[in-house]
Amino acid sequence: MNIVIYGAVGDVGKRLVSEALARGHNVTGVVRAEAQLDKLPAKVRGVVADVSDPQQVARTAKEQHVLISAIRPPEGQEEHLVALTRAILDGAEAGQRVLFVGGAARLLIPARSGETVLTAPDFLPASAVAIAHACQAQYELCRTESRVAWTYLSPPAMLTPGQRTGGYRLGTDTLLVDENGMSRISMEDYAVAMLDEAENAKHERRAFTVGY
Repeated sequence: MNIVIYGAVGDVGKRLVSEALARGHNVTGVVRAEAQLDKLPAKVRGVVADVSDPQQVARTAKEQHVLISAIRPPEGQEEHLVALTRAILDGAEAGQRVLFVGGAARLLIPARSGETVLTAPDFLPASAVAIAHACQAQYELCRTESRVAWTYLSPPAMLTPGQRTGGYRLGTDTLLVDENGMSRISMEDYAVAMLDEAENAKHERRAFTVGY
């Protein structure tokens, strides 16, 4: 399968690249600067593109079976996430599958009477509020999209580097919590879940979440 990954050298993006390569897929890694090409594995076809330009997105999307966006704007520029998401949706071909590394902002908190990760007043640290608002807006944009077969994968509360176990639980709109009350998954297992969805679509034009 031909898979293009935007943000291919970011924390999550590089793990998506590794997982896709390990499964034998043809991977195109899109980066924003020439200097970042050296960070891609040798088996990846590296492309420099401005993802804010739908025409450049369209060029990278040609002959691809699945598009995966792992883009995260730098701190202080979180509001650009929506425009970048819109450009990817506009640049994709009609009916093409587009998978987004989403945020947890939209998820309901168990036993909190309808409060979400974003709306609960005491849940998020101050440093995460801006990106949470951007991710909520990103999700709402995806919900209005009917041209492409989008999927939005929300992580649990904690998404950190770790080990690849190959195991995870699936959820829909509620934060997944383990037996110790923790909501977490490694970036490696998040990548497993994303590639499972890429290979076997179960959430077209829907959002879902994963966790241990």
